[in-house]
Amino acid sequence: MKERIIDFFLKDRFAVHAGIKLLEVEPGYALAEMEITDYHYNANDIVQGGAIFTLADLAFAAASNAGGQVTLALNANITYIKPGLGKKLRAEAREVAANKKTAVYNINVFDEDGEIIAQMSGTGYRKKEKIEF
Repeated sequence: MKERIIDFFLKDRFAVHAGIKLLEVEPGYALAEMEITDYHYNANDIVQGGAIFTLADLAFAAASNAGGQVTLALNANITYIKPGLGKKLRAEAREVAANKKTAVYNINVFDEDGEIIAQMSGTGYRKKEKIEF
């Protein structure tokens, strides 16, 4: 099942284009990784905030949809704590609370040394539609 969920998120063409890979996924949890290349850097030679947000957003999407119910972001709020540097970044999403219509997630983004560089909170709206993995 895990492999089918990972395959499903290969359809997220923007995340794939950004070099993001989903490493682990289960309902309410996901771990994603992005290898940093030259095009991820901004003019200050640190990872561009949009790239970090995209990594966190994919982890959020995977964790919130892995249970098979279509869940779309209602809100996502990110705080950048320190510059993104190095060769890889990882985002880990965990469900905090969920009910029939909404779910709340915390997503931490780590550098290759395991230090948190950003924290995101996301609220998802659970639609009636199901996902077939």
